[in-house]
Amino acid sequence: MGYSDKHKLKTSKLQLPVRLLLGPGPSNLHPRVNQQLISSMVGYTDASYYKVMDETMELMRYLFQTDNHFTIPISGAGTAAMETCVSNLIEPGDRVVCLVSGFFSDRIYQMAVRYGGNILKVDKQWGQWFGLEEIESALIQHKPSLLTLVFGETSTGVKQQMEGVGELCKKYNCLLMVDCVAALGGVPVFVDDWKIDACYTGTQKCLSGPPGISPITFSNAACHKIAIRKTPVANWYLDCNLLGGYWCPEFNLADGTISKEEKSSIPRRYHHTTPSNLLYSLREALVLLVEEGLDNVWKRHQDAAILLYAGLESLGLRPFVSQLNEQPEKGGRLFSLTTVGIPEGVDGKMVMKYLLDNFNIEIAGGIGPFAGKVWRIGLMGQNANPGNIKLLISSLSDALKVNGFNC
Repeated sequence: MGYSDKHKLKTSKLQLPVRLLLGPGPSNLHPRVNQQLISSMVGYTDASYYKVMDETMELMRYLFQTDNHFTIPISGAGTAAMETCVSNLIEPGDRVVCLVSGFFSDRIYQMAVRYGGNILKVDKQWGQWFGLEEIESALIQHKPSLLTLVFGETSTGVKQQMEGVGELCKKYNCLLMVDCVAALGGVPVFVDDWKIDACYTGTQKCLSGPPGISPITFSNAACHKIAIRKTPVANWYLDCNLLGGYWCPEFNLADGTISKEEKSSIPRRYHHTTPSNLLYSLREALVLLVEEGLDNVWKRHQDAAILLYAGLESLGLRPFVSQLNEQPEKGGRLFSLTTVGIPEGVDGKMVMKYLLDNFNIEIAGGIGPFAGKVWRIGLMGQNANPGNIKLLISSLSDALKVNGFNC
């Protein structure tokens, strides 16, 4: 036994291509967000770091449109935020209904069945959303303690109806968990007004941030559920009883009260070393959102989507989701992510390759039942602007012509 050079790889300086990322995520980083990735490193118990933590939590409340005190970033991608909700809100014996109409709503179900509850899947065809009658029927029939759904389904480009859903859950004594990874920061989301109990997103889509840190918020009712569990949360890393001791030690999960002591005088209980530079980047992304104004950000994404629809029509293409509904609580197309039907006889993969090879533009293909049937075009964060759309439509026209489509 001795020293070995077997895996001593000789490499050149890393130099990645510069792409315009117009797929389902990630989106391009805003330059100010990117700059924060090289900000000074400080320790996780430094007073200046605690200040960043507290400011980021308050900025996230603006993003979520909530007064929830337990609003923190999870150290991990959006899937980690999803698992935080699932692992904390489900314990053995709990009855849970998962509304599934796409890839990521099914992921919630696949995750939930690992936590020992009685998990019931209610399926709907991909590309559709659930109506109130269907949701109420599931609540009456199964009497769950938790209902899960995806508001903006990345795999289909569908926005789930939210009008009346929270009221139904309250009526039947059920918590409501909502995935907003492809939507939050791009289309209107009102956590408190919609009576959502658990909501999360990722930073790499409509916030134009780096992946790896994910905002999450829990209502007091969800926090109470977590605090009175009969069994420990099965995922130690994502246990909100422990995370709360570091992020918001002044908050009592069981009764929703906030200590009157100065927060700086309350000891924070170390849990794990958080990704500090990702936190700086998240904070900067939220500062940018505040500077522009959330209502203006929503309008910019909607205007970009409308411009995209017109451009697609000029090429003889159309969005896969036919119903356009500008009311935020209604079901329909998701403005931040558009699925586009691939014309008959066109090789969708070859079109994507042509865009990447010749214009450094990335769009994505469909997954699951939508594979080979749609492209997925994301207009998220700073990428939702007219210049990018004009460039995409012009480049897509060339790509289609090369692949034999007359546009």
